[in-house]
Amino acid sequence: MATPSLVTLTEEQQMIVSEVRRFVEKEVLPVATEMEHADEYPVDLVEQMKALGMFGATIPQEYGGLDLPFATYAAIVEELSRGWMSLGGIINTHTMVSWMIKTYGSDEMKSRLLPTMATGERRAGLCMTEPNAGSDLQAINMTAVRDGDDYVLNGTKMFVTNGVHGKLFAVLTKTDPKAKPRYKGMSTFIVEKEPTPGMTVGRIIEKLGYKGVDTTELFFEDARVPAANLVGGEEGQGWYHIMSTIEIGRINVASRAVGVATAAFEDAIKYAKQRHAFGQPIANHQAIQIMLAEMATKIEAARLLTRAAAAKKDAGERTDLWGGMAKLFATETAQEVALQAMRIHGGYGYTTEMRVERYYRDTPFMLVGEGTNEIQKLVIARNLLKMYGD
Repeated sequence: MATPSLVTLTEEQQMIVSEVRRFVEKEVLPVATEMEHADEYPVDLVEQMKALGMFGATIPQEYGGLDLPFATYAAIVEELSRGWMSLGGIINTHTMVSWMIKTYGSDEMKSRLLPTMATGERRAGLCMTEPNAGSDLQAINMTAVRDGDDYVLNGTKMFVTNGVHGKLFAVLTKTDPKAKPRYKGMSTFIVEKEPTPGMTVGRIIEKLGYKGVDTTELFFEDARVPAANLVGGEEGQGWYHIMSTIEIGRINVASRAVGVATAAFEDAIKYAKQRHAFGQPIANHQAIQIMLAEMATKIEAARLLTRAAAAKKDAGERTDLWGGMAKLFATETAQEVALQAMRIHGGYGYTTEMRVERYYRDTPFMLVGEGTNEIQKLVIARNLLKMYGD
């Protein structure tokens, strides 16, 4: 199993990441806790992210994007999430959908949609999960039936990020519900909220963490979508489109996990040097030093694994193995580090006065987002068995 060579960012790419870091330090950190507790959508921060070109990070320059490699994108998401994990989520499905359009869309679709996606004027969401279909994605019930020059979509999608503020969505459907195996009957459509009659936003789903982001239900009731919006122009390709796209989502979630873990570690080591107990800073106590050493080591391992997965995607290779490993390890590390940071803070860490309680609430989402970690283990194992099959 060849390990991808580690990617060194160019000077220009490093400058972009540094600019994001400055944005986080100056604009995000001062307001994140208050906005997160209020569960307030970060309108002003999103406008600044648009100005920085973050919504066009991986979109080709010919459509107005920055055309950055995923290794740089991973570093950007990490920096954003160090300030507030929800910001990394707002650009996640948007980047996934723009990549899907860039990779599988027609020239007309790319020309029509990517320029306004690059500016962030039209932000995107991904519609896969349904009330009775999550990990078993082939069990979706949403249908798309051809009717002249349109398809008519019927069904319900759950846990849609950017459901309120997004303007276009990649929607996984079944165009042949009787297909065997099931995935061969699945197709993906790009659905524009306006003007698509029959598409409505349902309830906003309240969450333990990951606040400030609109996570919703979307209803499709005889929603008519032009046949030209069928991704790839051919039915039955949706499963492949989604599976290759979700690899990007797993790199994003792994990067968010590294960002949150880094924030938790930095808060913990700063507090440990300031807090005194038994006549000296608690950072001088061996028990605390061991915790900090383990936290820092696992964070760095998670970061390297995530960048390796991004390098695979940049090389045009399938990234289900590396993306799965990165997502699994980084998110488990983030949860562990967040809990350790809370322990180092002691009683104060359990209060809303400290940021560590936010990290502690945010990390469980990443254990299940873009495929549960149990599913990641199965993906990893199946790839390894194929790799070492002979």
